[in-house]
Amino acid sequence: MNQHTSVALPKLKTDERLLWDLISGNIGFGTFLVAYDLKLFPFLAEKPRTLTEVCEVLKIHERPAKALLSMNASLGLLQVKDDFYSLTSFAEDYLLESSSTYLGDFLDVTVATASMYSFENIKQAVLSNSSQIYSGEKLFQTHEKQADLARTFTNAIHSRNLGAAQVWPEVIDLSAHKLLLDIGGGSGVHAIHATLKWANLQALIIDLAPICEVAQEFVERYGLQNRIKTQVTDMWNQPFPTADIHFYSDIYHDWPLEKGHFLTQKSFDSLETGGRIIIHEMLYHDQKINSAVAAYDIAMLLWTEGQQYSADELSTMLMDVGFIDVEVKPTFGYWSIVTGYKP
Repeated sequence: MNQHTSVALPKLKTDERLLWDLISGNIGFGTFLVAYDLKLFPFLAEKPRTLTEVCEVLKIHERPAKALLSMNASLGLLQVKDDFYSLTSFAEDYLLESSSTYLGDFLDVTVATASMYSFENIKQAVLSNSSQIYSGEKLFQTHEKQADLARTFTNAIHSRNLGAAQVWPEVIDLSAHKLLLDIGGGSGVHAIHATLKWANLQALIIDLAPICEVAQEFVERYGLQNRIKTQVTDMWNQPFPTADIHFYSDIYHDWPLEKGHFLTQKSFDSLETGGRIIIHEMLYHDQKINSAVAAYDIAMLLWTEGQQYSADELSTMLMDVGFIDVEVKPTFGYWSIVTGYKP
């Protein structure tokens, strides 16, 4: 008679839900982009629709339509009642062209570059410590040479920042200031909304030549050409124009730490007494734990030379060069501003 020895298995401390959450996050993002590309969201904005109607208009079979709708509902983009699908408030705010915070240009670029976030590219970026965009060419050097790419990128970042740009000027008092220098200002979306909020304020956007062209178009679209100017400037090698606010949005995260120190010192030296610096970024908690900011950090690995910073890191950078009254103010979503004065 065979004797079998029983093996005592250790009791599991966890279940496997985290693994499935990781997998579903990746699949969910791709499914959302497919729904956007198929124009599901404007179709459902017209009125609530049934599964059959979605199949007919999108010209897809019932099985994939069910999966597409279920995934986007689970992501918080759709809601279903009595078998009719409609948009959530979030989708109405950000996924419809009629909205002032429409993300369309940003999502178009995301669709066009979705393959860059593959396993192979992320692994290569991690192993090589180098960006993967434009076949490894430098992002901003490429934009300086190719105006069409610069325009597409600038429009994308403009749409992504529409919500955040409306909010941060509401949480800070700029009534004592006269001129905001938007350094690497892109489309000027932040300068535009700061001047719309603060009637005392004028702004100057400095950036590369092809980007300044796009910024000027946005300034004119908002009717602010008498209050906002653009100027082609190399922020690394040319002096900053006179201003009493230096504003940086998503600039520090494009560059390594030493270049952030360089810009901080340059701003301190350029500002007059009482001048203010404002840095607008998605910030890590000081323990560097935040999944959305960590994902943005990986995106910087793929796109730039930079990284995401914590509130403490940027605050310390400002204080090290002499800025005082340094504050961190959460503003919108994952965004915050770090600000200080020159004594």
